[in-house]
Amino acid sequence: MNLCWNEIKRKSHNIRARLEAFSDNSGKLQLSLQEIIEWLTAKDEELSDQLPIGGDVGAVQHQREFHQAFMEDVKSRGPFIYSILESAQAFLTQHPFQEPEETLTDGKEVSPRRRILNASRSVWKQANVASDLWEKLTARCVDRHRHMERTLERLLQIQAAMEELAGALEQAEGVRDAWEPVGDLFIDSLQDHIDATKLFKEELTQVKEGMKHINDLAHQLAISDVHLSMENARALEHLNNRWKVLQGSIEERLKQLQDAHRDFGPGSQHFLSSSVQIPWERAISPNKVPYYINHQAQTTCWDHPKMTELYQALADLNNIKFSAYRTAMKLRRVQKALRLDLVSLSGLSEVFREQEVQQAERLMDVVEVIHGLTALYEKLEEQRSILVNIPLSVDMCLNWLLNVYDSARNGKMRFLSFKMGLVCLCNADVQEKYKYLFRQVSGSGGSTDQRHLSLLLHEAIQIPRQLGEVAAFGGSNVEPSVRSCFRMAPGKPSIELSHFLEWMSLEPQSMVWLPVLHRVTAAESTKHQAKCYICKQCPIRGFRYRSLKQFNVDICQTCFLTGRTSKGKKLHYPIMEYYTPTTSGERMRDFAKTLKNKFRSKQYFTKHPQRGYLPVQSVLEAESSETPCSSPRLPHADTHSRIEHYASRLAEMENQNCSFFTDSLSPDESLVLQSEYRRLKWKHEEAASVPMLTEAGEDSLGSPTAGGQQDEELLAEARVLRQHKTRLETRMQILEDHNKQLESQLRRLRELLLQPKEDSEANGSEPSTLSSPVSGGGHHGEPASRETTDTEAAGEDVEQEQDTVLQLQEVIEQLRNVFPSEPGTTSHI
Repeated sequence: MNLCWNEIKRKSHNIRARLEAFSDNSGKLQLSLQEIIEWLTAKDEELSDQLPIGGDVGAVQHQREFHQAFMEDVKSRGPFIYSILESAQAFLTQHPFQEPEETLTDGKEVSPRRRILNASRSVWKQANVASDLWEKLTARCVDRHRHMERTLERLLQIQAAMEELAGALEQAEGVRDAWEPVGDLFIDSLQDHIDATKLFKEELTQVKEGMKHINDLAHQLAISDVHLSMENARALEHLNNRWKVLQGSIEERLKQLQDAHRDFGPGSQHFLSSSVQIPWERAISPNKVPYYINHQAQTTCWDHPKMTELYQALADLNNIKFSAYRTAMKLRRVQKALRLDLVSLSGLSEVFREQEVQQAERLMDVVEVIHGLTALYEKLEEQRSILVNIPLSVDMCLNWLLNVYDSARNGKMRFLSFKMGLVCLCNADVQEKYKYLFRQVSGSGGSTDQRHLSLLLHEAIQIPRQLGEVAAFGGSNVEPSVRSCFRMAPGKPSIELSHFLEWMSLEPQSMVWLPVLHRVTAAESTKHQAKCYICKQCPIRGFRYRSLKQFNVDICQTCFLTGRTSKGKKLHYPIMEYYTPTTSGERMRDFAKTLKNKFRSKQYFTKHPQRGYLPVQSVLEAESSETPCSSPRLPHADTHSRIEHYASRLAEMENQNCSFFTDSLSPDESLVLQSEYRRLKWKHEEAASVPMLTEAGEDSLGSPTAGGQQDEELLAEARVLRQHKTRLETRMQILEDHNKQLESQLRRLRELLLQPKEDSEANGSEPSTLSSPVSGGGHHGEPASRETTDTEAAGEDVEQEQDTVLQLQEVIEQLRNVFPSEPGTTSHI
């Protein structure tokens, strides 16, 4: 028993010693863990109390140094913390615990084993808390350190970018400040300044991208809860404001330059506003076509005020009874008003090349026309060293071209129209004009086909059409003229320049006004040392007309063209026209012709009429032309004004005892037309039932039968009959219209025949059947005179032939007057 008791005491002593040692170790470990927990908690609070990251480089660098010191302090404590945590791990390995924690009642003693388990559990909890705090603190330190590094990097980028952008903006602002005011710039340099401004804007693309980058960096810092310092925020805002102001300045400058270029540049029409005076104002329609506003009368019109005055002045020429001369003299006034009489063909060609006016059928707008006309008149002013009112000349010429080729004011015309209008009125030899115009429609081989020739003639006929004279030149249908020209090259699909020149030398009816214009121009400065047989003007200026039936009968152009006569002095044909001073050879030739004509009766000249032009149009032409319609029909207002013009002109002709329609047809031709009208009317009535029969036949032959070939023949015949019917209807319409004209003509003839002879003489004129002009020369190598014969027979008394001896005596007497003693001198009446 003693031995057992002693053994128990020894074991109890050992257990007590071990418990005391365990209690000391666990107590020390718990104290260390608690100390670590408190330190980590304090450091975490200290880290949380640190200020937010600053918004400038200096502040962030200072905060980074402080944080680095903080991290060094935390890092130095790391080995101790790791050792304590390792001791706790070792302790828990020696004294594991698995039983759940039990709450003990009061008064109950804790067993040693339970005490060990409670101590292990406490160490485990403290070790976990300390480990979590350590990991959290180190992670926060690293995150803050990285945040500072990123922030510092971005702030350095922002600082560098702001310095660079400030320099770039300062340089750009220097360029902006050096800009001249738009009002001080030359008009010709506007486009260069526009290009330079656009290039400057493109060069600032890098500045734009830099501003975007710096604003993106500031936005990223704001997202990461880093706000720029007050100084950096103000600097960035200042840069943004400067950039916005610079952008606005560039846009405003570009807008001003473009507006000025549009309003004042080469493509503008602003400089043309000075072509009119108060109360007129020049306005522009949406398609760039100009129109004119009279603020005093509160009216608008398409025609320039000066053009309106010109048209009113042209009405003075309506008393000229020969249409070609009437048209030519009107065009001469237009030519002078537009200053085109000073423009050479070579100058025109150069302008066309500069304006790249090459494709004849391509359309050009009003702005292109203005460009070409402006260059033309500027070149004229430079070459001729004369002062030209360029705005007025450009506006007037544009007005005339639009009236001729774009009367509906669509704002478009062909390049060929543009060339035709200017070439016809420029100062050049008529042969050179023919050659130039032919080249505009000829191919690479130098020839042209019917289609292109039709296009050329159609553009040409628009000029007399605008003056209301197109009827005398064959009308708007140029197909007969094309066929007439192609007769110069029978059987060929195209003609060459030589064929065209040969045809034009015959002065075809559709183009006769152009050579007459040149003769009118040449005759303006001509003086003839002769006295007018009617008005006694001496010397005769302009055209001189010499009778080849009577000796020493010279007539001035005013008396001849207006049909003026004096009492008892009737005009006898044939007549020779001169538009240059006569030579001794021409006087000899005229004397020989006069001598020959003296022995010819009036009936001879009636049976052998001569035309002064090449007729190309038949009244019964009914086939439609392939002529392109370059100009739309006239608007209603323009049509009414032209009708009024025609009515007034017809009234003037009636007052002069001249019939408007007798100029184109003789009584014999009228009878022919009436018989043709009755014949066609009978054919039309006979063919009226054919379409009904053929249509019924087609319905019955709709299904295939054994006689299919016969059906096709019937259908083909029906189509031919329809086409024939259409042609007949067209011709019928033409004849009906012409029949009305004939009836009106006959009524007027009756009225004229019923008037007393004295009244006819008192009016100072006689009816004439010459609607065509007296065709004159003027071609190179030909004499400057042409002959026309007498075609008037109605209303005149038959002259009695004189005795042959008396005629010879008169001839001998006139020889002395016609041929003076000195050669080369002019004859006097």
